[in-house]
Amino acid sequence: MLHVAVATRAFRRYSTYRAATLAGIFTNSVFGIIYSYAYLALWDANPTAGGYDAQDAVTYVWLGQALLMTIALWGGGTTDDLAERIRTGDVAIDLYRPVGLVGWYLASDLGRAAYHLLTRGLGPTVIGYVVFDIALPSSSLTALAFAVSLVLAVVVSFAIRFLVASTAFWLLDQSGVKVMSGAFAIFFSGMMLPLVLFPGWLGTLAQALPWASYVQVPADIWLGKHTGSDLVAALGFQVMWAVVLLAACQGVVRLATRKVVVQGG
Repeated sequence: MLHVAVATRAFRRYSTYRAATLAGIFTNSVFGIIYSYAYLALWDANPTAGGYDAQDAVTYVWLGQALLMTIALWGGGTTDDLAERIRTGDVAIDLYRPVGLVGWYLASDLGRAAYHLLTRGLGPTVIGYVVFDIALPSSSLTALAFAVSLVLAVVVSFAIRFLVASTAFWLLDQSGVKVMSGAFAIFFSGMMLPLVLFPGWLGTLAQALPWASYVQVPADIWLGKHTGSDLVAALGFQVMWAVVLLAACQGVVRLATRKVVVQGG
């Protein structure tokens, strides 16, 4: 299948950056250790904060570090390639392909995510388990639900990054929008602080926004906070945002290509 071939090529492309990958694993692990001790101090002062215990909190830290590059929290990945191709006009070639623009770049991004999961995802997780004895999924069903949630997290992240990259059709440069989107992602995904610690209406709002799909939902599934119908609802939340955002991507592409003006001619 074409999309499988696209994903495979993206996986191979990112696997060539081995030195960068090793440096990234080291960096994620260092930050994981720093954040772990900070969280342990916080949970020592409030042992049940957000419904987590100390082991949950430390596990959450290492899951965040493992997912950081997998979901491309700060942007980047194949959508940056798209934004650059829009800027240079090479996107015209993409539009001639007998395959949808969204599907092509989504397949490529899933290949990218698979590589980062197996390297910068697995590496910090192993270190977190060895050094801090982080919690593992309590059952095979939980592990399977986490895997599904992780795929949905990547899809939601891709859709938001695709929309950001598509602003280059009108702005010619996505940089400003990308910085703003990255700030929202860090705050509302739970990467900076678990969303369960956010007070009142802010916590309710944060957990209803699509960025909660990035870290908070997969982490809570891993920790066993969602079971039964609650687990179905958590996955349904991610599916809902994935469908809505991918539909928005398709709409933006149709809107942008009604009249395409290629840079330079």
